[in-house]
Amino acid sequence: MSHSTSPGSWDGPWYRVHTEQFEAAFLPNAGENLELVDNIDVFVNLKDDSRWSATVITLAQVETLMKRWAASGEALGGRYFWCPGGLIVRDAGIGNMTQVLAGLIETGEFTQILQRLDD
Repeated sequence: MSHSTSPGSWDGPWYRVHTEQFEAAFLPNAGENLELVDNIDVFVNLKDDSRWSATVITLAQVETLMKRWAASGEALGGRYFWCPGGLIVRDAGIGNMTQVLAGLIETGEFTQILQRLDD
């Protein structure tokens, strides 16, 4: 699966990426390296004007959190991970995450995984 994504642009605190299929608005932390992002909220507008959201997090970041929680006692001592609208990806970076979103649209799985936002 090969999807080209044009570079994004800043719009206040949002980093927006436009593709032929959608616009994704990512909300990184200030100063965060966009290709190392491993936990981020994204809002997606499809061509049909529907709006969607997810928290995209890498598998490595989930493991880091669960280890931290094992020590702190959170989440039953790190025995589970859960977040609303969570989408776990293998590789970090907004470019990779955008490719995953494009792939989900291509395979028809997008609407089963992201959360639809009501207007």
